[in-house]
Amino acid sequence: MADDHLMATYKRRPPGFEQGSGVWLYDAHGQAWLDALSGIGVCNLGHAHPAVTEALCHQAQHLMHTSNLYPIAAQQELAERLCRHGGMDKAFFCNSGSEANEAAIKLARKHGHERGLKSPKIVVMENAFHGRTLASLAATGNAAAQAGFEPLPEGFVRVPFNDQDALSALSTADDIAAVLVEPIQGEGGVRIPDAGYLTGVRELCDRHGWLLMVDEVQTGNGRTGRYFACEHAGVTPDVIATAKGLGNGFPMGACLARGEAADVLGPGSHGSTFGGNPLGCATALAVVNELESILPSVQARGEQLRGLLAERLGDHELVREIRGQGLMCALELDRACTDLVGLCHDRHLLANVTANQVVRLLPPLIINADELTMLADRFSDALHAFTRQQEAA
Repeated sequence: MADDHLMATYKRRPPGFEQGSGVWLYDAHGQAWLDALSGIGVCNLGHAHPAVTEALCHQAQHLMHTSNLYPIAAQQELAERLCRHGGMDKAFFCNSGSEANEAAIKLARKHGHERGLKSPKIVVMENAFHGRTLASLAATGNAAAQAGFEPLPEGFVRVPFNDQDALSALSTADDIAAVLVEPIQGEGGVRIPDAGYLTGVRELCDRHGWLLMVDEVQTGNGRTGRYFACEHAGVTPDVIATAKGLGNGFPMGACLARGEAADVLGPGSHGSTFGGNPLGCATALAVVNELESILPSVQARGEQLRGLLAERLGDHELVREIRGQGLMCALELDRACTDLVGLCHDRHLLANVTANQVVRLLPPLIINADELTMLADRFSDALHAFTRQQEAA
């Protein structure tokens, strides 16, 4: 079927997929494709996970939607579970990562006004990605994504990521309400900060009365081997935005908050028609249940994948670095490598390139040892083919 009636917001490539199981997708001809992207970090439990499918179907037979004008038992239970994982007090549910960050931005501004700031500012990072709504886009550090959508909302102060001194230099500012940061920059190239960076940010926020808001849209829900990636640093933020893997394909997002931040948004100050409806929350509860059981194995699987890639490509002339946390993995090359996506595709491997020269691998967390080996073999073969193309050019 042609895309004639779809806005051209994506460059789609065939095939379309008709079925999935675990780490595999199947096209109309029944051919299997190894999904090393998980729908861009969404299907952490893989495709057609039986517990998730059962929960969704069971809830759909009973009640899909009522609105947030009435109590929703599954919403209350999901809020408690997520708050327990994040050390938070309260949750607001929405439908996407952009919306979760939008809620965090609104919360920070309102908190700033309540502290007497006339024009509260939020500190954000270079190369960050927080979404495509206007406010989350303004917080994003990607000029190409912002181009054509000016004027963007004001109220953001940008500093380099992983630069404690640059953040400290803002200590004399009297209009800062919050700091918004990714524990690992995903779209920015799977950039992992130095040990102690998040701890230092937390200390600065405590010293100056700023909210620490952590964007766990891509890193959360088990992707890095902890439920939330900030746990690796031993840091508890004031606000957590999460989505992607929360619904394993069902659109779900959440903004979690603790302390004073948990009570900033009241009736009429924010809302979502579909956010936290019975169908979404029942599905997300099944996801959380399953994630809790596999979290202990994610770090080892990530180490295995990076080890396999290092064995095959560690001394490759184009590879600058193999890095990652849990099953959030990247290979940085010494040149632009968007053509690698097609070469992986030729080998029935789904991956993508971000930040122009970083191959991002986000396989489902349920991937097994044999599938990890297959992934490494197919990618290694694709990179060698890319190298031959570069040499011939």
